[in-house]
Amino acid sequence: MGSYYDRERHGPFEIHDLGPFLLENGGTIRNLQLAYATFGELSAAGDNAILFPTWYSGTTKILEQAYIGPGRALDPDRYFIILVNQIGNGLSSAPSNNPAPFNAARFPLVSIGDDVRAQHRLVTEHFGLTRLQLVLGGSMGAQQTYEWAVRYPEFVRRAAPIAGTARASAHNQLLVESFIEAITSDRAYDNGWYDNAGDIHRGLRRHARLFATAAFTPRLYAEEGWRDLGFSSTEDFLTGFVEGHFLPQDPNNLILLARKWQGGDVGRNSGGDIKKALSHIIATTYVIAIDEDGLFPLSDIAAEQTLVPGSQLKHLSSIWGHLAIFGLDQSYRDGIDTILKDLLATA
Repeated sequence: MGSYYDRERHGPFEIHDLGPFLLENGGTIRNLQLAYATFGELSAAGDNAILFPTWYSGTTKILEQAYIGPGRALDPDRYFIILVNQIGNGLSSAPSNNPAPFNAARFPLVSIGDDVRAQHRLVTEHFGLTRLQLVLGGSMGAQQTYEWAVRYPEFVRRAAPIAGTARASAHNQLLVESFIEAITSDRAYDNGWYDNAGDIHRGLRRHARLFATAAFTPRLYAEEGWRDLGFSSTEDFLTGFVEGHFLPQDPNNLILLARKWQGGDVGRNSGGDIKKALSHIIATTYVIAIDEDGLFPLSDIAAEQTLVPGSQLKHLSSIWGHLAIFGLDQSYRDGIDTILKDLLATA
């Protein structure tokens, strides 16, 4: 692994080797490695487990920092919380760490469905679970949450997709394509065969700034909300925070994740019929939207929520827009805890 993708930066995590893993597109990952971290103790009955997969460019460390703690909804004194890194994020198997010849640009295309099938094997084969009390996730984690609830309806007692959709909209796909092209347009990218990920810093910087146009709200910039994080100007914030987040990451990893995001569609489980697919969900489901979200707009989230039987639409508001999921806004943290505590209290 490169220095960015190590335990010193991302905290302790374990590796589960799933062996040869056949992908939905027909490819194979040899010795698929799933990186995960757990918090709390599994009850004797095995009935207190929660699964929380990662989002685009994120790892289990940010999930821990933003969502887990005593007295919070995801309280390790009450629940056994499994945080799992999605395939391609650099801690789990990814272009940056897979051995040749299936490394870098030769790493196979992965789907959201592949992630969920791998996670299902982790929780059943490794932890011996037969049911999850809650599956939740933000952004790409929401895509995985929907996939879980559709693909394994009896396994998921409660579901909370946060700031994400079950199918990537046409507009969402276009945004993601612009993120990808920002990276690949860097001449040093060389179709994914670069020697040093740092050589693609211009593409990664363009990608970061495009991401910042949709992921944050205009109000954040107008009111200089970034000052609370210690930045002195918009440029200081964009360079220090947004570029600083993406620059250490591997471009091929980001592109693999983005393609997965772009192709997210639970309708594939029902011949392309998303209404039919979502009708299979039996979990008690709270669909959680951030009203100011520019990546996954409220209207898109609400339209899908009406297709999930018995579900409820829950609203959060944040000047940080989509990236409130990083836990930067205390009001968001308080709001998400209130919603998740209520969901976990349901029968």
